Amino acid sequence: MLFLVFKHYLKEISLNKMIKVAVVAAIYAVLTMGLAPISYGPVQFRVSELMVLLAFIDPLYVPGLVLGCVIANFTSPLGIVDIFFGSFATTISLFMITKSKNLIVASLWPAIFNGIILGLEFNILTNAPLLATTLYVAFGEFVVVTIIGCTIMKLMMNNKHIVDQLKL
Repeated sequence: MLFLVFKHYLKEISLNKMIKVAVVAAIYAVLTMGLAPISYGPVQFRVSELMVLLAFIDPLYVPGLVLGCVIANFTSPLGIVDIFFGSFATTISLFMITKSKNLIVASLWPAIFNGIILGLEFNILTNAPLLATTLYVAFGEFVVVTIIGCTIMKLMMNNKHIVDQLKL
């Protein structure tokens, strides 16, 4: 899966852009692991998910965000299963963000896909109640990405210089 993401988004890429992708992956992973108590579990507020809205500005952020999620999920309490399913949920969310024309709509994809996929994952692996877990994960994503992330992104998008700097 990771190879396909990289192949699709990183066809002809400069060294400078590849370094930026690596930095994004590192920041996502470090933020997630550094804030582990709130980054994992059925009730999570993964602060690093703020970064997924960068894909709304430039799809070249997708490989770095997916790689960062994969790395961060190595320390997940759900183990290898979360590396696959959690990263899959993030990949689908990012793909949909890149296809969205509206920031608010784009910000809802992580709540939808992470809520459903991770809710199912927690239900299967820990016998947590499916509906409650789905709603908990979706709520955390909604707070981080839609409420906080959109507010920050709108402020940044009002400054053309910042937007130009964010484009890879």
